[in-house]
Amino acid sequence: MTGTQPDPAARIVTPVLTTPETQRTIPFLGQSYRVRVSGDDTAGTFALMDTEAGRGHGSPMHVHRNDSEVFLVLEGTLRVIVDGQEYEAGAGAAAVLPAGRPHGFVITSETARYLTLHHGPAFERFTAAAGGEDPSRLAEIADAYGIDIIGPPPAL
Repeated sequence: MTGTQPDPAARIVTPVLTTPETQRTIPFLGQSYRVRVSGDDTAGTFALMDTEAGRGHGSPMHVHRNDSEVFLVLEGTLRVIVDGQEYEAGAGAAAVLPAGRPHGFVITSETARYLTLHHGPAFERFTAAAGGEDPSRLAEIADAYGIDIIGPPPAL
């Protein structure tokens, strides 16, 4: 068909198998984010990250200008805020957060483990660039990766 864009998944032409030994861990917001599948593994179409953290860990309120984000809670409970609406997301819950929508989260249980699927490699690259940096530079670094920090993390 004329004028249609090819399916982004069609860019993935090389099979990839990652293992805990080959997966990178990025220190970010005081926790370790494990990159299970990187944007490099998927020709830039998506990245999959795995995080386990304690009560109170979360992200500042932010907007991904170009990429959607999906949370899948494996253990524990998160409070997810998107477009000003609050949702409790327990084990087995999935939250689909479209690009351009303000959102953030905080862990409300003692601990939680969750996967995040990012459509595009920008978030993975942002965490790698921001890991170990002074937190006062977070908004500046995020901006370079198409992410706008718009407020503090949600309160417990």
